[in-house]
Amino acid sequence: MYTITKQFHFSAAHKLNRVPPSHPCGRLHGHNYIVEIVLQSRTLTDQQWVRDYGDLDIVKAFLDEEWDHRNLNDWFDQYSQDDHVKTETTAEMLAFILFITFSSNYPELLAVRVSETPKTWAEYRRNDR
Repeated sequence: MYTITKQFHFSAAHKLNRVPPSHPCGRLHGHNYIVEIVLQSRTLTDQQWVRDYGDLDIVKAFLDEEWDHRNLNDWFDQYSQDDHVKTETTAEMLAFILFITFSSNYPELLAVRVSETPKTWAEYRRNDR
């Protein structure tokens, strides 16, 4: 099995609404996020790639246009209205949203990882392989 990973960076603010009032994440705060997109395939293209890294530019465009230097709660409020489900802005949910957003573009998508701090990561992973 072949696997490739590409990393992206963006900065954004958010706050969590489902934490106790004394929890620091309940206050507006920011992170320098790192996103990793992981693709996996049993075979390679004619160029001997899982996929051209340049094909992942739409992920960068999405992050730059939708999430970078924004309040993620504003974006998630709009997203939640579309699905009639209130979604929190946790790293786990960011990973999930990115996975479902790009899974149709990348059939090889295995996982999306999101980091808020150098020591913490959340991941949403396909489990049917």
